[in-house]
Amino acid sequence: MKVGHIIETPACVAEGAAWLAAREPKFAAALEVCGPLPLRRTADGFGALLSAIVGQQVSIASAAAIWRRLEEAGLTDEATVADSAPEALRAAGLSRPKIAYAQGLARAGIDFADLRARPDAEVIAALTAVKGIGLWTAEIYAMFALGRADVFAAGDLALQESARVLFDLPERPTPARLREKAEDWSPWRAVAARLLWAYYRAIKQREGIR
Repeated sequence: MKVGHIIETPACVAEGAAWLAAREPKFAAALEVCGPLPLRRTADGFGALLSAIVGQQVSIASAAAIWRRLEEAGLTDEATVADSAPEALRAAGLSRPKIAYAQGLARAGIDFADLRARPDAEVIAALTAVKGIGLWTAEIYAMFALGRADVFAAGDLALQESARVLFDLPERPTPARLREKAEDWSPWRAVAARLLWAYYRAIKQREGIR
């Protein structure tokens, strides 16, 4: 199986945005509001997944503050997190479940380099096999750390709300309904997500993703 498009530069995002705008008039209108979309690429590896765990079910500001404390304490690399006392992670702001998830991830022995060459479905399956790594976290990792162009985090509340407003839906779509709708945006679903997050920021005056 092939990996597909990899988003590596702003030009890749612009290519996907142009494709989406040509296919869907609502996206063309949203782009007029949002302007050029951000690249949103991060380094892959343990740190990217740990950051995603930190961001689960907390505000963007809270996640950023916790991540800053983890960095200041030197608690963002695999070996250190695996060997740390839970109290050290708790002092940085992690909840009891997130401490378990972080240390479980650190001890899982994921071959992050191998994931770069694996198809999207295999990446998601490998990551969600680790306790604490749900579908949303795995999809965010695939999109931002691996640059996968056709992954879409349908369970993201900001994406759901942005889609509700942009497409004049009577209510916020369920993850299943949004995932079904996003099939029309393949092979650039990750760019559609970037556009919906940017639109969310424009209409709500706050960030929808860290």
